[in-house]
Amino acid sequence: MHKTFLIIASLLAALGVALGAFGAHGLKKIVPPETVNTFQTGVQYQMYHAFALFIVAIVYERFANAYVSNAGWFFFSGIILFSGSLYVLTLLKATNKVGLSGIGAITPIGGLLFITGWVLLLLGILRK
Repeated sequence: MHKTFLIIASLLAALGVALGAFGAHGLKKIVPPETVNTFQTGVQYQMYHAFALFIVAIVYERFANAYVSNAGWFFFSGIILFSGSLYVLTLLKATNKVGLSGIGAITPIGGLLFITGWVLLLLGILRK
């Protein structure tokens, strides 16, 4: 299990760096500054939780249990929902698309997944 999280974390961190560079250089040309800030928030949380996945992989070596494993999957899902929804909102703004603006309601669900992941990680460490 820990190798899976190391692979996922590495891929998400690499993607986060690429998206961050795009946000810092290319995105400014096509969307307003507040939209760039939204995109950057997605990148920041993706990077934080990519590192959280590295932590899960390391902790799982010592405290292998379902809480720790589930924490990793909650972090991964949180990245998809939280950061992913912010990226989609940015894309919609950049292309002047309407009709999917309700996608912003997904972002807090991703945030709750992040919080749950941290609580599960704590419980997994305390359980052993």
